[in-house]
Amino acid sequence: MNPLGEAARARPAAGMPCAIGEAARRSGVSARMVRHYEGLGLLPAVARTGSGYRQYGEADIHSLRFIKRARDLGFSIGEIAELVGLWHNRARASASVRRVAERHLGELERRIAALQAMRGTLAHLVWCCQGDARPKCPILEDLARSN
Repeated sequence: MNPLGEAARARPAAGMPCAIGEAARRSGVSARMVRHYEGLGLLPAVARTGSGYRQYGEADIHSLRFIKRARDLGFSIGEIAELVGLWHNRARASASVRRVAERHLGELERRIAALQAMRGTLAHLVWCCQGDARPKCPILEDLARSN
């Protein structure tokens, strides 16, 4: 009897290839997204068993974690593809990586400014609305207004 129980026996040891469900669990990416990233070429085609099941190694799981972290920071799929390529290129210049990050940071700053402007406008409209039983509503009037 295994003192670690059934669950421990079902998991492959570190370094051993694992199935997509285990790779998804260990990387924090859903199995559906693992297949999607592989289909996009962000993750190289993985080894398969004789019966066709995908087998993920430590390098694949590490790549999935890299992709997940980049997605968490809001990088687009195209930017992630560029970053993955730079990550795997040991002859890269860090300036190339910085350019990708600076471009993304600029886009985030533009989006934040647009959201802050929307918030200010909406806060003003909410402040102007009496919120009572009368039909007059400055929020609806503003939405109906032609620019």
